[in-house]
Amino acid sequence: MIRLLLADDEDLLRSALAALLALEDDLDVVAEAATATDAVLRAREHRPDIAVLDLEMPPTDGLTAAGEIRAELPTQVVIVTRHARPAVLRRALAAGVRGFVPKTTPAARLAEIVRDVAAGRRYVDPDIAAAALTEDDCPLSDRELEVLRAARTGASVAEIAAEVHLAPGTVRNYLSAAMAKLGANSRHAAAHRAWQQGWI
Repeated sequence: MIRLLLADDEDLLRSALAALLALEDDLDVVAEAATATDAVLRAREHRPDIAVLDLEMPPTDGLTAAGEIRAELPTQVVIVTRHARPAVLRRALAAGVRGFVPKTTPAARLAEIVRDVAAGRRYVDPDIAAAALTEDDCPLSDRELEVLRAARTGASVAEIAAEVHLAPGTVRNYLSAAMAKLGANSRHAAAHRAWQQGWI
């Protein structure tokens, strides 16, 4: 029996997926979560074989939760996403994620993928994999990415400066450069675009 944790902030989708996967003889949904934080807590509590995590869950995201789970447990992770950006795939693979699938994947196919991952194999959606091979590189510097990552929480320039150990004026310069490169009219828009692309 493969023990599963399902985490998705959309209750209806999560409940429907749990019901469909529970119909499989060899799958047992032992826990559900609606946030990235709860996903990590449920994983610690139930120690599932596989955690199926939505990429876009508050307060952080599924990749952050995946990293925390993988750091503590032997649980394997499958990421399910509506926004399958190639750079996100690279971050997922670097975090030790074993499966990466779009939300359009039918439940029966997801069950097969879960079995593959439980058997030690990896599954990446072929369209996402093909796109990853042709994607442009990130135009932002490491420092620009660092300040955008901090800006994504809605932090002020002073708060970002304290977090990344830079002067507020330096932070403003990095944010301005990142906004210009991304064609964004605010630091929040630039941070969101960088996150959507999978760069932060």
